[in-house]
Amino acid sequence: MSSLFVVRSAAGPARDHARGTREQDWWNEHAAFVDELVEQGFIVLGGPFPDDGGSMVVVRSESEQSVRDWLGGDPWYHHGILQLETIQRWEIFIDKRPESR
Repeated sequence: MSSLFVVRSAAGPARDHARGTREQDWWNEHAAFVDELVEQGFIVLGGPFPDDGGSMVVVRSESEQSVRDWLGGDPWYHHGILQLETIQRWEIFIDKRPESR
């Protein structure tokens, strides 16, 4: 049975804080990787923290190790644009988002 996990990443040592998220090295490869995980239903929600260069994603997976395995292919982790901080299982009790936008 799958669970939701919150993944928090910080800016890595190769993150250029003078450039925006989409201007970082390896952006196209990272975006293609993320798009594939969204299409497969792994990433549910996510985005950057523009003030500090980190990010957060909510993913659906079987275990913390499975989350690590899935994210292990992200070019931004390999090239130091992001560095993984935490992975936590999450239960949603409140959700007031509209059904569609």
